[in-house]
Amino acid sequence: MKKINILLLPLVLVLASCGGGKEKDIDTLISEKNVAAITEKRDALKVEKAELDAKIKQLSEAIEEINPTKKKTYITLFSAKDSIFSHYLELQGNVDTKKNIVITPEMSGILKQVFVKEGQRVSKGQILARVDDGGMSQQVAQLQIQADLAKTTYERQKRLWDQKIGSEIQYLQAKSAYEAQQKAVDQIKVQLSKTAIRAPFTGVVDDVITEQGSVVAAGQSQIIRIVNLRDMYIEAVIPEKYLTSVTKGKKVEVYFPVLGKTIDATIRQAGDFIDPNNRTFKVEIAVPNKDGNIKPNLTAKLKINDYTNPKAILIPQSVISENAEGEQYVYIADSLKGETAKAKRAYITTGKTQGDFIEILKGLTNGDAIVDEGARSVNDGQEITIIKK
Repeated sequence: MKKINILLLPLVLVLASCGGGKEKDIDTLISEKNVAAITEKRDALKVEKAELDAKIKQLSEAIEEINPTKKKTYITLFSAKDSIFSHYLELQGNVDTKKNIVITPEMSGILKQVFVKEGQRVSKGQILARVDDGGMSQQVAQLQIQADLAKTTYERQKRLWDQKIGSEIQYLQAKSAYEAQQKAVDQIKVQLSKTAIRAPFTGVVDDVITEQGSVVAAGQSQIIRIVNLRDMYIEAVIPEKYLTSVTKGKKVEVYFPVLGKTIDATIRQAGDFIDPNNRTFKVEIAVPNKDGNIKPNLTAKLKINDYTNPKAILIPQSVISENAEGEQYVYIADSLKGETAKAKRAYITTGKTQGDFIEILKGLTNGDAIVDEGARSVNDGQEITIIKK
């Protein structure tokens, strides 16, 4: 036994000296400061790491493939359908009426009488008030007497002339005097008629502005305001780019916020003049007012139908994405198999908007299954699971 031990001892020493012992750890290598040994160890670890990464990736892919509980991307779909799309230009206007005026007298003087009161309905031509004539009626009476005398003289002279009695010059003088006197009477009667203030149209007395007994000036003093609420309209200012689409006869939805009332109306007149200051033109919208609730200067919100597409595809704006180049796109479900499909990116061209929806001009066709909920979380070519159609 002793002999065997003696023989083995040199062998152990040889193996130890040849590096057959335990492999040196990293700390030992670094402490020895042997660059060649450290480099060799680093390269060996790199190779080992690459092999391990490849195996880990292979195992992960296998897990994703065979794991029944792997995470899925759930989405909902809606179908693109042709529908009627009506676009509306929304703006604001004020109610007005062409029959809303303040009446002024044609003759100066004292307002002698006011025959109406506020709220009273009056007819066209009805006398509302009268200005003192300043003795003009007496002048009419005097002139009328003279005119009657001139008429009698003329008639007698005519009978004589018809019988060939008297001279022609006497007949012509009598005729001329009568006609001149009659014209003088007619002229002063016209002046006298101006003392009466009449209603220019049928309507309602809104305000008696000047009280009886006041001195009024022709064409200046405001006497009475009269309004007719039957012929109402709204005047609105339209940007010039809508010149060809906002025309006479277009349908308009009119909403009165104060009344909480909506009515349907039409454009009865579209202006032909573009205002150079703001590049706009005016339109008038007739407003029916049977119950009389709509008053002048009432604010109205207008929706004018400026564009209609009978076969438009409309989608919510929320499902549209945009890339760095400014291109818009949506995702559609491709290769449908039961509840699964693949997301396919479809680039689109959009048109006009109305509320939360937008018109699609290019990129989608009738019947396309478009990703709705979950549209922001899918990628092109990704497998998706449909939970609702």
